[in-house]
Amino acid sequence: MEENRLPFDAVILAGGRSSRLGGVPKQDLVFHHATLLQRALAASAGAAGTVVVGPRPEFSVPGVIWCREEPEFAGPAAAISAGLEALARHCTTASEYTLVLACDMPLVQDAVAVLKEALVPAKGDGVMARSGDGTLQPLAGMYRTAGLKRAAEELASRGTLINGSVRSLLASLEVQPVTVPAGSTADVDTWDDAAALGIAAGNQDKKPGPAQPQLTWEARS
Repeated sequence: MEENRLPFDAVILAGGRSSRLGGVPKQDLVFHHATLLQRALAASAGAAGTVVVGPRPEFSVPGVIWCREEPEFAGPAAAISAGLEALARHCTTASEYTLVLACDMPLVQDAVAVLKEALVPAKGDGVMARSGDGTLQPLAGMYRTAGLKRAAEELASRGTLINGSVRSLLASLEVQPVTVPAGSTADVDTWDDAAALGIAAGNQDKKPGPAQPQLTWEARS
């Protein structure tokens, strides 16, 4: 199947409190010799512009824009809005679609590939991942950029952007759910989740291992 080549930008959310992990940053967890942030960046490969909403990591990531929502820990809607604003400041033009991706899904690259294939120009406001059991994952989706910006502005005008949910941000958009490969949107909220994915709490050196062919985390600019 030929890969969908529609241009897109990427907003990666990596600035949560990780409270159920005892404050250990999700983006630093190591899975198969790469951090979860590196794996999210790999999943967004091909983006015209990439922004990470969260603290800068120790390793270098050429071409990636970094920002934080204001105030910090203000929730995913505010983080997505901050990412869109950062892209607008640093990129000459905005792509028609934006990939929104949480950094806590180590196998999400497979889901993103399916979302790209399912994206149909001029039909609705984008696509979001749906697991086989019907669970929606709005933090793995490709959305029309103009629609996201408009929705963020609407929430801000009502004073509900700060601490707003991603579902409230997407409520006014026409988004098509797309079933993605099993396990590709499994996320890490607790140490039990981490263990189920083979991420051991005692084996987190927070350093990327040797580069692997399927992991290319330098963003395109």
